[in-house]
Amino acid sequence: MPDSPADGTAAAGAGTNTQTTTTTTTQQQPAQQQQQAAPAQTPQTQQEVDRIVLNYLNQKGYKQAEIALKREANLLTLEEQAASLAAKEKEANAAAATPGAAAQPTHDKNEMGDPDAYDQAYSSLRRWIENSLDLYKPELMSVLFPLFLHSYLNLVNRGLKEQASKFMASYKSDHLEMHSQDIARLATITDAQHIKENELAQVYKTNKYHLRMAPVSFELLIAFLQDNKFIVLLRVVNQHVNIQVGAPNAGEDEVIGIAGHGTHQLATFNQQSVALGHMPPDAALREQVEQTLKEEESGGDTIMNGETPTSLLEEYKKVKTEAGVDSPSRDDVPLPPFKGSDIQAEIEALRDSRKRVALGPSSLPSICAYTFHNAQENINCVAVSEDATMMAAGFSESYVRLWSLNGEKLRGFRSNFNPALIHDSNDLNRVKEKKGTDSKKLIGHAGPVFGASFSPDNKYLITCSEDKSARLWSTSTLTNLVCYKGHNYPVWDVDFGPQGFYFATASHDRTARLWSCDHIYPLRIFAGHLSDVDVVKFHPNSKYVVTGSSDKTSRLWDVQRGTCVRVFTGHVGAIHAIAMSPDGRMMASAGEDRSIQLWDLGSGKRMKKMTGHQGTIYSLDFSQDGSILVSGSADCTVRAWDVKKEGSQGGSGNRILQDDRESTGAGSVNGTIASSPVIAHGQGVSGAGATAAAMERLNKKAQQTGPLESDDHLATFPTKRTPIYKVQFTKRNLCLAIGAFSGN
Repeated sequence: MPDSPADGTAAAGAGTNTQTTTTTTTQQQPAQQQQQAAPAQTPQTQQEVDRIVLNYLNQKGYKQAEIALKREANLLTLEEQAASLAAKEKEANAAAATPGAAAQPTHDKNEMGDPDAYDQAYSSLRRWIENSLDLYKPELMSVLFPLFLHSYLNLVNRGLKEQASKFMASYKSDHLEMHSQDIARLATITDAQHIKENELAQVYKTNKYHLRMAPVSFELLIAFLQDNKFIVLLRVVNQHVNIQVGAPNAGEDEVIGIAGHGTHQLATFNQQSVALGHMPPDAALREQVEQTLKEEESGGDTIMNGETPTSLLEEYKKVKTEAGVDSPSRDDVPLPPFKGSDIQAEIEALRDSRKRVALGPSSLPSICAYTFHNAQENINCVAVSEDATMMAAGFSESYVRLWSLNGEKLRGFRSNFNPALIHDSNDLNRVKEKKGTDSKKLIGHAGPVFGASFSPDNKYLITCSEDKSARLWSTSTLTNLVCYKGHNYPVWDVDFGPQGFYFATASHDRTARLWSCDHIYPLRIFAGHLSDVDVVKFHPNSKYVVTGSSDKTSRLWDVQRGTCVRVFTGHVGAIHAIAMSPDGRMMASAGEDRSIQLWDLGSGKRMKKMTGHQGTIYSLDFSQDGSILVSGSADCTVRAWDVKKEGSQGGSGNRILQDDRESTGAGSVNGTIASSPVIAHGQGVSGAGATAAAMERLNKKAQQTGPLESDDHLATFPTKRTPIYKVQFTKRNLCLAIGAFSGN
């Protein structure tokens, strides 16, 4: 630290002076006595003088003189500043209420002398909050709306119509997502008489706007306003804003905004039309698939386990192909022509659907757990291909390691081949290694790798890193094909689109970006989050992208227009995991607040909140029919949740959480079936022999353990010491769970 050398030098100097003084003392006793007899040295700084005078005034009881000196010397505390402002307002109100007294102006002299005082103060505060730390930014941003609204009303009340109109036009776009209805109504006010007649304006004028901030955020805000002498904004905070400092008490019904008034009006913003239906299939591709099935039928070939092509063909014809009312057009998301591999992929998907296991509350999923050993501090991300044949992991040492899960060896290129001699696939196979390995290291990034995603056909792997880039790898040649650069800061997450041609990235620069594999520059930039974009996921129809951020919100973006069409608020911590239901109607989000929130994408409303985890949630995934949701967490458990069951927001529908459970053999390097789950039975803690004292002890234990299991919690699959980084359902509804063993 910068101060350490200076402190060390001062300490050494002090020691040297001490030794010198000791030596001199034995020789010059009279000089020391004369020095002791001298009067004490007077203060050398103005601040010391001020404090001595303030102490004298305080002892004598001269309060007014003490406050005046403190104000002049900038020594007022936050409480004294607030009390001083309140006293001024009280005196002004008393003077105005006195009969026959002349009306006195209550505006600050700086406000009266400069009509642009509000604009200058608000723009400076807005700029300061934009550049503040992400830890405090969401709380600081919440104070901007009441300051904006009352600044506008004050300008109108003073008759400064031009400045008020300019102020409204300049800053209203910052608040349209959350307060569109109120802004639309208040923007019509252009005269002081209108404020008295407008019901909504009177609601804001006569009621305080409630906010909650952490102590540090509150201190930073007040200190900034005081240091810059933004008296106009300090007056608004004192008169019209009630800032509760600290966390709310347990069970307290917290009010944000004005009690009884719907301040946050996201419902209006979330009414934008969206097309959530499945993308209609390519007619030419469907025709080719049917033709292939007919040819196999005529050839008399059989398919796995005695299935005949006829049965597959009949089932394929039953699949709905017509575009729904809310299905997007294929022109909305341009895609390249289909390939021969797409035909085979359609047939394989049909076979998997026939062998899919039906899941439900009475039929829980089987979980295959993979455990990394000696890698907890180095592994950052994990990805598994859709057919579960390959797995990739990103490490802090700037490399990616690829594993084969089906026993097929991975073969890279020999080091001494000539690329000019490769003309076809046969030449390519000849220059590959003769003996492959179970895993291969992919080197190319210049920083820790934070995200990875396989293409749907498993031919490509996309990764992202702290080096601000994303890289495309070939899983057949095990080489880096393209490096995509565009972000200004580290890239936290990446996701391949359902069609495999597009991918999206999420970054520390507070943006998400849309890319296509054949362009090295981004096609769309999704800007709007207030902090890091930590996770990104594609909608099943490829028309939308969902992002989760450290600003505690998630957003739905239209890839065609590049605009935000939904905002989801409700989390109290950063969002690290997002999952889309297979039908594209629901979205689940989770993160640091240890809760899972289920959202209806059509209305933008929260369907329910699911609790039970005791650590940060890293991963979510829906089963293929969308009835079961699984989650992986830092609490070393995989949990299953009932999506269809209606959630209960009350405490009566919760169960006491019991997680002091140990499991043996929850996973291995090669993957094993997880141990039997701990199934949550019943709707509460009850029993025929339960006494009141026992129930009281259980309730105390529940309060100590923290979160409660919600009613839709189905089962817990615990591990010994393996935080779960990734959960994923296969096409046949087998759940894969991956984590790194923790020795601590």
